[in-house]
Amino acid sequence: MDRKTVSYRDAGVDTEAGQRFVQAISQSVKSTHNSRVLGPAAGFSALYDASFLKEYDHPVLVSATDGVGTKLVLAQLFDAHDAVGIDLVAMCANDLLVGGAKAHFFLDYIATGKLNQARMAAIVESIAEGCRRSGCSLVGGETAEHPGVMKSDEYDLAGFVVGAVEKSRIVDGSRIQKGDTVVGLPSSGIHSNGLSLVRKLYLQDGKLPADPEVQSFLENEITRKPTIIYEPLIRPLLDEFDIHGMVHVTGGGFYENVPRILPDGLAARFKPWKLTGVFERIQRDSGLPLKEMHSTFNCGYGYLIIIPDGQASALMDRLQGLWNSLPFDPMTVELPSILGSIVDSVDERGVVFLDE
Repeated sequence: MDRKTVSYRDAGVDTEAGQRFVQAISQSVKSTHNSRVLGPAAGFSALYDASFLKEYDHPVLVSATDGVGTKLVLAQLFDAHDAVGIDLVAMCANDLLVGGAKAHFFLDYIATGKLNQARMAAIVESIAEGCRRSGCSLVGGETAEHPGVMKSDEYDLAGFVVGAVEKSRIVDGSRIQKGDTVVGLPSSGIHSNGLSLVRKLYLQDGKLPADPEVQSFLENEITRKPTIIYEPLIRPLLDEFDIHGMVHVTGGGFYENVPRILPDGLAARFKPWKLTGVFERIQRDSGLPLKEMHSTFNCGYGYLIIIPDGQASALMDRLQGLWNSLPFDPMTVELPSILGSIVDSVDERGVVFLDE
């Protein structure tokens, strides 16, 4: 029986294109490196000099992993990929930051139906930009073609970050007490959460709506606005203030994320604020009650700080200066604000909004 020779390229995987891609992204990757990155000597893995841990009394390594979720569907529909890499780093680095840890190195995983070098290079440059914003090194990654499993223009992202914190300076919420003040740091928009609801609301059978105004809203107010990376704001505050707890407001909004760091018997009581921008639009178009909005989205505040009431005024002054000097555009006109306080819990509720 005659057999036809079938190559890996015939099967949909072009290893030579993959090698060219690695060369194409090398400058983006190297732009994030510091003197602790020891590559490329290992060949199959990344090397990172950990001797800096000697400066700690009791170093604790901290890790986090996450993805961008279905925001990637919109990125692919609009062929707009310059924000999703920042989202990827932010989802990981902000989670790490909540415990007080400093991110040191990051790795990515990209799966795609077919390697589109220009598109993938834009994504990696976006990831590199996220690493630059968070002050960590992009030390490696994997880009895998999945022909026959994913469509040629589909891709998915996953990220992994490793950092460190002094054990005595871990911020875990255990010192939160009644009377503490809750400060909110603005978000750029919905960040990378609640996109399944957004797609259900605005897409038609998975396709972009015909209305150009709605298309513009989805592209410019959601897809192209990356998650804020809060490291440049929080790091100085950790050195200057007695921060009792922090929250990265992601999927599940306030009702799911805030209780994760509260001691038993306490609740966060929030004063109502007016939904603006993308959140006002989504609530109007969906008819969602305010409680459901707070259960799904960050509603304008992507990160929370819980601090003793006596330090709140000084922290707000310091935070305002840090916000105004951010090394990147936060893509919002909103400013940090005091949102509420810590009170005794009633009926075991961890979150209370005064208008609900």
